[in-house]
Formats: sequence, C-alpha cells, structure tokens
Amino acid sequence: MASTPAPKPKGWRLFRLALQTRKSATMLGFGFSSGLPFALLIGTLNAWLGEVKIDLATIGVLSWIGLSYSFKFLWSPLVDRLALPGLERLGRRKSWIALCQVTLILAFVGLAATDPVRAIGTFALFAFAGALASATQDVAIDAWRIDVADEAVPVELLSSIYQFGFRIASIVGGAVALVLAGRMSWPLVYLLMAGLVVLLVGVTLRAPDTPRPEQGTLHAALGQPGELAPAARSAALAVVGVSWAWAIFTILAFMARMLAPLAPGEKHPSVASFTRETGPWIVLATVAVPLLVSAVVNLLKARGQAVLREPDTAHGALRTAANHLYIALVAPLAELVGRLGWGVLIVIGMILSYTLCYNIWSSFAFPFYLEFLHYSKDEVAFASKLFGIIMTIAGISLGGFLFVRLGRMPTILIGAVLPILGNFVYADLAEGAPMIDAFGHAVGLHALFGLFGFDDRMVRLLLAISFENVSTGIAGAAFVAYMSGIVSRSFTAVQYALLSSLTFLIGSLGRGIAGEAFDLYGYATVFRWTAAAGLVAVVFVALEWIRVRASARPAERSAA
Repeated sequence: MASTPAPKPKGWRLFRLALQTRKSATMLGFGFSSGLPFALLIGTLNAWLGEVKIDLATIGVLSWIGLSYSFKFLWSPLVDRLALPGLERLGRRKSWIALCQVTLILAFVGLAATDPVRAIGTFALFAFAGALASATQDVAIDAWRIDVADEAVPVELLSSIYQFGFRIASIVGGAVALVLAGRMSWPLVYLLMAGLVVLLVGVTLRAPDTPRPEQGTLHAALGQPGELAPAARSAALAVVGVSWAWAIFTILAFMARMLAPLAPGEKHPSVASFTRETGPWIVLATVAVPLLVSAVVNLLKARGQAVLREPDTAHGALRTAANHLYIALVAPLAELVGRLGWGVLIVIGMILSYTLCYNIWSSFAFPFYLEFLHYSKDEVAFASKLFGIIMTIAGISLGGFLFVRLGRMPTILIGAVLPILGNFVYADLAEGAPMIDAFGHAVGLHALFGLFGFDDRMVRLLLAISFENVSTGIAGAAFVAYMSGIVSRSFTAVQYALLSSLTFLIGSLGRGIAGEAFDLYGYATVFRWTAAAGLVAVVFVALEWIRVRASARPAERSAA
C-alpha cells in the first residue's frame, strides 16, 4: 500500500500563500512602473509643451523619443545577459529594474528643473533618457514576469495583473496629471510623479527574483550542422547592424539639430524635407536591407554554402553577444522570408501602413484639445483618459466579437477602414463640428448626454473620442491578432517585437512631418491627408486577403 505523503506544516502553506501574494502585488507594482513613464513621456508631456506654445513641428520631432520602445529589442540581449557591477546582488532582473527606476526619477526631476521654452534641447535630453530607461525597464519586467511564473501563479495571471497596473498608471499619468496641472505648475506635477517612482523602487527591492541560469540552448541551436557558419552569421549581422545603427544615428542627429538653440537669423531644419529626403533611406535601411540579407541567408542554407558541417561547441562572451544579436536582428526575418516567400512583401507593407492613419497624429491630441479647441484640462482628462479608455475597451471587445462572428480578414479590413472615417470626424471637429452636431441631434445623443449635465460643446468632444477610440480599439485588436498569427512559434517574442518596431518607426517618422503640417495647413486639412494615407493600408489588407486565400487553396484541395 502506497504511503500517503505527510502534510506540509501550516507555516509552509502560509509561506507559499504569502509568496503568491507577494508575486502578484509585485507584478501590480511593476505594471504601474511600466505604464506611468509611458503616459507621462509619450502623451502628457505634449500637453505641457503645447501649453507653453512650443510649435507643433518641434513637438512632433520630440515625440521620436517613443522610438526607444520600438528599438528596445536591439538591446534586450544585453539586459538579458549582462550582470550589472555592484547591483547584481539585488537580482538578475531587479538590478536592471532598479537602475531604470532611479534613472526615471532623475529624468523627471530634470524635466521639472528645465524650462522647455528656454532650453528645449536639455529638456529633450531628459525626456529621451526617461524614455530609454522606461523601454529598458519594460524588457526587464517582461523577463521577470516569465521567470517567476509557476503553477501557483501562472504567467497568464501575472500578465493580467500587469495590464491592470499599466492601465491604472495610464490614468494617473494622464487624467490625474492633467487635473493636477490645472491646479499647480507642470514642474511640480512631474516632481510628484518622480515621488511615485521612488515608492516603486521600494517595491522592486522587496520583489522576489530568480538566479541567473547557465545559457547553453542558444549556442546549441546555432551550432547544429546546416546552420550558417560563424563567419557568415557575423557578416549578415554586420550588414543588418550597420543599417540599423545608421538609421538610429540619423534620427538622433536630426533631433539634435532640430532641438539645438538657434543663433540670430537661423532657422530650424525642415522636418518635411528630412522625412521626404531621408525617410525613404531609413525605411530602406531598416526594412529592405534586413529582408535582402534574410533572403541571402536562406539561399545559402538551402544550397549548403557557408554552413556548418559538424556541431560547433565553441563559445565565449563575444560569441554569445553576437548570437543574441543574430537571433534579434537576422533570424526572425529569415524565418519569415523562408516561410512566406514573396508574400512577405505584402505582409511587411501591411504592417508598415496599418496603424499609420491614427498613429501619425496621436502625439498632437493634447495640443489639439487644449490649445486649438480650448477645452480645459479637467474636460480633456475626463473625455480622453477616463471616458476614452472605456470606449477603447469597448472597441477591443467589439473587435474580439467581430473576429468570432466574421473571421480574421474581414475584421482586419474593418479595422483598416474605420480609423479613416475617424480622421474625417476629427476634421469636422476642427471646423466647428457641424456634421457631429447634426448626427448627435438626429439620433438623440445630445439629449442623452445632456441628461448627465454635458453641454453641446462637451458632447462634440465625447462623440468624436467615442468614434475614434472604438475604431482604433477594433483596429488595435485586429492588428495584434494578425501579428500574433503571422509570427512563428520558434521566434514568437523576438519576431513580434521586431515587426512591431517597424510599425512604430513609420508612425514616428510620420509624426515629424505631421507636426510641421499642422502648423502650416491647420488641423482639418492634415486630418484629411492622414485619412487618405489610410487607404494604403486598405490596399495592403486586400492584397493580404488574396494571398491568404491563395495559400489556403492547396490545403483545401488536399482535404477534399
């Protein structure tokens, strides 16, 4: 008869319960720590700049600090592998998180101590340092979430808690910050937010962590016969790495010129000219060159050229770093090119254009509401960050429902079309909202909102935000689902991060030219132009639909 295992003492059960609670509470704090700087640096900061009359072209260029989140996959191997001297004793993940949080505190204090009107260059440096620290913190937090997950506290639960903390931080860094700014100075608001991050450092110091394991899987995978030889991998990595490095350096150099103090009689360089003349080369360096290198890699492996003939077990610090960069920069696209063939051009075109219609002007929402339409900070905080979040959640939920009822490609097409209409709604809002008023009165929405004390002016804003956020919620849900379905299970995280970075890159470049265009031509005109840009995404969605149908026919015939 099998013996029954002795029950564990009550103290052990209490300890395990406390550990589970500790992980969940830490994840909530880390979610908040991730969402707060994103809200303050990518959205709320533009409200401050608009209030002090910084021109929209400069705001558009400054929004390029958001590229830190796009490019974080480039240094994620460093965060994963490097032990920080003097901080490693805190833990492999906690050391990076604590370093980033301290950097965020210093960045927020620096922003509070800097006048953006007199020293926009210094102000931008503090903002860039904060965005870089925030993006790096996200890498470490994502890794921590995966590391500490177990059967008692699964990663799905931790991910949900993380999203909850992130959304709370979005409200604090958005709505609460705007309300506070209506009652105190912007520098004091950012000092208060720095104080919140100080509290989060305490959460980090008390968080559990995992030991640094031995890493052998990566070397074993790339050292198998048939894989590219180290010299060939290094050559491919060098070409792609130099292309990415040139693109990042070019963007940072232009930002520096744009934000540098002007001598008497000088003018800032034109963002439109930079985007028109240099933008295509940046896209070529970050999209076309990696795709071409990936195709060459696949061709060499298919022909058995420049490949390993026997297992390669040699590795060192330099080889490890190179292998991680190869997995981050070359291998994901090589797999995508090998799997999709020429269809990868349609997929990349769709990824580049799908969110362009609404991402291109998102950084100017606060200046549009506050400075152009003259809504108060309290009104914008409620409409955009409270009511707007509810509408976004409704849109995401509707997107999920449409996926179930209509299927993937019809929902993706709807997600491409609706934001185009949303831009026309905002163009109408910029011109006094005659169409919004006519629609609202015709269907009784003005009367409905009036029951809650909203006047016609506020109803216009709520209706515009409702349509826009529901539309982008559907589009966002469709896009995430599409991206999740197109990536390979062998490169899920890295491939998704790489493809996402291309989306943010195009959107960020577009924001630079949009800011200058808003200054020159006005909001309504540019809203219509961005709506026209959305038609490119519709075309690529149609092409992708055709490609998907064509690729499914052989399987259907085989099944028949």
